[in-house]
Amino acid sequence: MSIENLRNIGISAHIDSGKTTLSERILFYAGRLHRMEEVHDGGGATMDHMDLEQERGITITSAATCVDWGQHQINLIDTPGHVDFTVEVERSLRVLDGAVLVLCGVGGVQSQSLTVDRQIKRYGVPRVIFINKLDRTGADPMRVCEEVRARLGVTAVLMQLPIGLGADLQGVVDLVTMQSVYFDGNNGEDLRREAIPESMQDEAAVAREEMLEQLAMFDDELMELCLEDREISEEMIHRIVRRATIDLAIAPVFLGSAYRNKGVQPLLDAVVGYLPSPGDCETTAYASSQSPAITQVDEADETGQPEEELDSDSEEIDQAVQAQEGDQNEIQLQPDPSATLVAMTFKIVDDAFGQLTFTRIYQGTLERGGTYYNQRTRRKERFSRIYRMHAENREEVDRAEAGDIVAVMGIEANSGDTYASIRDFCTLEGMFVPEPVIGVAVRPQDRLDEDRLTQALQRFRREDPTFRVATDPETNEVVIKGMGELHLEVYLERIRREYKVVVESGAPQVAYREAPTRAADFNYRHKKQTGGAGQFAHIVGRLDVFDGTDDEPFEFEDNIVGGRIPRQYIPSIEKGFQGCLEKGPVARYPVIGVRVELNDGSYHEVDSSDKAFQTAAAACFRENFRKMKPVLLEPIMNIEIECPRDFQGAVTGDLNSRRGMVLSSDMAGEICTICAQVPLSETFGYATDLRSLSQGQATFTMELDCYRRVPAKLQEEIVSERRDPKKPGGVGTQYSTSA
Repeated sequence: MSIENLRNIGISAHIDSGKTTLSERILFYAGRLHRMEEVHDGGGATMDHMDLEQERGITITSAATCVDWGQHQINLIDTPGHVDFTVEVERSLRVLDGAVLVLCGVGGVQSQSLTVDRQIKRYGVPRVIFINKLDRTGADPMRVCEEVRARLGVTAVLMQLPIGLGADLQGVVDLVTMQSVYFDGNNGEDLRREAIPESMQDEAAVAREEMLEQLAMFDDELMELCLEDREISEEMIHRIVRRATIDLAIAPVFLGSAYRNKGVQPLLDAVVGYLPSPGDCETTAYASSQSPAITQVDEADETGQPEEELDSDSEEIDQAVQAQEGDQNEIQLQPDPSATLVAMTFKIVDDAFGQLTFTRIYQGTLERGGTYYNQRTRRKERFSRIYRMHAENREEVDRAEAGDIVAVMGIEANSGDTYASIRDFCTLEGMFVPEPVIGVAVRPQDRLDEDRLTQALQRFRREDPTFRVATDPETNEVVIKGMGELHLEVYLERIRREYKVVVESGAPQVAYREAPTRAADFNYRHKKQTGGAGQFAHIVGRLDVFDGTDDEPFEFEDNIVGGRIPRQYIPSIEKGFQGCLEKGPVARYPVIGVRVELNDGSYHEVDSSDKAFQTAAAACFRENFRKMKPVLLEPIMNIEIECPRDFQGAVTGDLNSRRGMVLSSDMAGEICTICAQVPLSETFGYATDLRSLSQGQATFTMELDCYRRVPAKLQEEIVSERRDPKKPGGVGTQYSTSA
């Protein structure tokens, strides 16, 4: 198949917008399925193949499949909507060429829609928009389009009009061909095109004029034809829409109801017509020159040590990777099957048959049984099998070419690794991985199950970059961290089901941070004489405050002039300060927001060393950080609640009791949407409480917004709990059995 006929797309949306239902219809109309399943009925949708997904009616892991639509092949990834599983969306969008953003015709742009939009923009992915659920009472696609323009800052170009809304939804009007489209048959598989109903002809003419006016902004020839009121061909419209979509200038909008089998086929036509092929996308990789560290590893190979025996976590390889990152030259990859292979792993799944590694091929050809180099570890690995995936089912193939998305077996890779047929060839930019915000201590109910628990945690950590496992050095407790209560709850349930281990979990632990509130000057001298060579280091400067984040918790400014401290010692000083950020003095939480200015100092010709300056910096930080009056910061969550208007007062009052701050409250019919900010520590168990307040009718979503100062009285309680092992959240943990 020509690469121009290949599309790699993902379906992303807010919770319950109909992503998986839409995926099911796409599979049916493309001939992949002979019978459609529903998310909440029977055995669940095809793409929700896990038992937990079918029971809960939610998507937990992204699922890939491949369908044919006309002369085109579409690699499709269905992604979760819950923010707890946002890394699935993140890594899928990293390797995809296009996206379908699904919006609810009633809910419009919701909280997770904003998150998905940020992810789409982060990777520069062109998108088409599908406004779904127009069969619901209160659906208003015009309002949703306005929200897209206002809240997402995206130029939404309406390509269709609905024929009826709610229970009266019959079909759509195609504003390009100026025809009405109806979906006949038991499952909407038969398209019927007719003239536009007379009652809608004026409305359709106005909508077409608005569409052409928007498109004319991106094409001078079209603008001239519009001004001269001349006929405009369908081919011209399609060409302009495609170019503007690929250039990220617009997002074409299509309408329908996936559940009622309306509007899906025109959406598929838009996917192949407007979204880019791999040949339309520019992919940048970083080629690295040989560094001394790499040369050292090469010399080790020449001494007779086989490269397969190199430790992937060795210090030499870490130095090599750092050296490569410091000396990078950009190169443009071409989707040419005959070029040097370059592929990226983006998802790891362990099952009974071994590790399955999902891989996107950007350049060259991947062959079964071929050996390729992991650019991170510099090891050569054999790709024993190659599969095209259809949810949980596999179709083995002998080769895959540039543009393909496949799964391979036989390699030990991490998410984000680059493979190439030449060692030290190039490295692709990795994906963004958010930091976890909640953690719980876990242990097996039966000590004989410790090995199986360890095996499960290692597997999930390898599969999910946002799932972290650590051992508390003071209590030796195993602590798992994730993106939310649901995230950890799902993994604990999977451990029980898949590994037959009953796990006891402690109370949730909030990922607090420590931050300074004032600046402090330092003048620290480290001097140690123990016989023989001693240690001497002297540093002078200032510790200051800035708005730090988890991504950038620390800043270092070197103002040394005149050789007061030799240049080779400056990195050691920075390393010494940075090494103290893992545990602060207030309650042993990570420190953010510290800026170090190194202004002066001195050294000794004999006794000064890297170790001496590193020790001096660490001791200086511990001595002076308390002078900066550090405080605790707590994670603040953006929460969006949808509830019937009758329960608005009760829900708002409950938010206030949780130290929440209501930002907005909007009414759409009988549904009230409340947007607020609430500290994470006040949200544990909120799902149950909200159901009680609203008779089970309210829903909510949360995502991390920022870190904010903890009230002084609450900070005293948190510090006291951390120091008292008998209190919940202290060093000792009270356990309860997970269901």
